Amino acid sequence: MSALPPLRSERPDDAPAVAALIAAAFGPGRFAKAAERLREGRGPELALSFVAWDGGRLAGSVRLWPVSVGGAACIFLGPIAVDMAWRGRGLGEALVETACAAAAQAGWRAVLLVGDAPYFGRMGFEIAPGVEMPGPVDRRRVLARALVEGGTEALVGAVLA
Repeated sequence: MSALPPLRSERPDDAPAVAALIAAAFGPGRFAKAAERLREGRGPELALSFVAWDGGRLAGSVRLWPVSVGGAACIFLGPIAVDMAWRGRGLGEALVETACAAAAQAGWRAVLLVGDAPYFGRMGFEIAPGVEMPGPVDRRRVLARALVEGGTEALVGAVLA
């Protein structure tokens, strides 16, 4: 297995390639998802969002967005997208871990996402029962990870952009 491509913070000029990768990974159905309501009309926190380039091709990306949950500041992870050629090789996990470490270093207390509990559970995410996402969502897919001791305790209430 070859080494993972290097990760770096997303830059504005990465946006077209990131958009194309997300479109390829999720298709047009992504616009109907509750998580998309939190991203509409806003840009991600580029210093906390990461990309991996394999030569001239984008291999993966992850984005983080500031939100509030019941008035408590939180960072929202997603989407995470990995090119088909790199899936199953640990790039997604590396992107998530790098983004979480950057968020912790920047002083965020917790990361929130909507995703697959078995996958993200390996990285310390747990179901966040008190979090109310905008729109319909499977509550078992609303997950949070504390970045500091007790970081998820204040995550109760509605998520707002």
